[in-house]
Amino acid sequence: MSGTWMDKVEQQTRLAGHNRVAMLLFRMGDEQLFGINVFKVREVMRRPPLERMPGAHALVAGSCDYRGTTIPVIDLAVALGYPSLRDVPSAHLMVTEFNRTMQGFLVAEPQRLVHCDGASLEAPAPALGFGSRVNAVTRVDGALVAVVDVEQVLASLNATPTELSAPMQRQARVHDLQPRRVMVVDDSLVARNQLVNLFRQMDVECIVAQDGEEALERLKSLAKAPEGEGVTLVVSDIEMPRMDGYALTRAIRETPELRRLKVVLHSSISGIFNEAMVREVNADRFVAKFQPDLLAQTVLELMPEHFDKF
Repeated sequence: MSGTWMDKVEQQTRLAGHNRVAMLLFRMGDEQLFGINVFKVREVMRRPPLERMPGAHALVAGSCDYRGTTIPVIDLAVALGYPSLRDVPSAHLMVTEFNRTMQGFLVAEPQRLVHCDGASLEAPAPALGFGSRVNAVTRVDGALVAVVDVEQVLASLNATPTELSAPMQRQARVHDLQPRRVMVVDDSLVARNQLVNLFRQMDVECIVAQDGEEALERLKSLAKAPEGEGVTLVVSDIEMPRMDGYALTRAIRETPELRRLKVVLHSSISGIFNEAMVREVNADRFVAKFQPDLLAQTVLELMPEHFDKF
């Protein structure tokens, strides 16, 4: 499957900036379809032998050798409320790369690659019962697809640093970035709070938006505001409903009154396909989540020496 799959993924890079989402669909023991962004997936294969890891988190099925590297294997079925796939011979391993790390997820039955309009993705209604590990739903050929929030799954396994180091805080104070403002764009409340906290430590005021569409509307409005009330830099997630970060960046570059804005794409997607897409939409930088000091250093490098609204 991997050779054909990789060929198809390369074709999907041409969707950059057009608010099209490429997903790998899979099932979990019943008729419910789930999806994950293909740019997080390196390969899909039959479940290899797993080594058990005493004392590991309940979601960790073990570890395995992947092309000479030992990677943790997470039982995605358990994370989504299904029976464990740890000892199911027909299970598949979905090897992913994001936050510049590799890990495997056990899934029951991989299906196919699809792409859909980002505007069709919406937050799941609580009544659907997916819980916090699904962050969007859409329909493909009439069937409901639940998009898995793999970041949330991994966050439950690993503590993420959220504070700037003391040297970086001192460096930010020396730069004295006030009265500049930054727009933070992310559909995750946890991620937005992390970023707002980071910029608070840098003494930088934040404006927040929950997706690219809301961000673009607010940026266009702020472009008409008096000097000093705009923003100089946008830090945006990539995977978001309605309008993703790639499409937002392209829209900023194509809008005359916004095109001078600095744009940092800040996402867990960190593979080679994402690097190509970041270049395609002309973002200024990409920073993998969540590295507080690296993001702060990037902001300091991109902020102009003298305040300029756009």
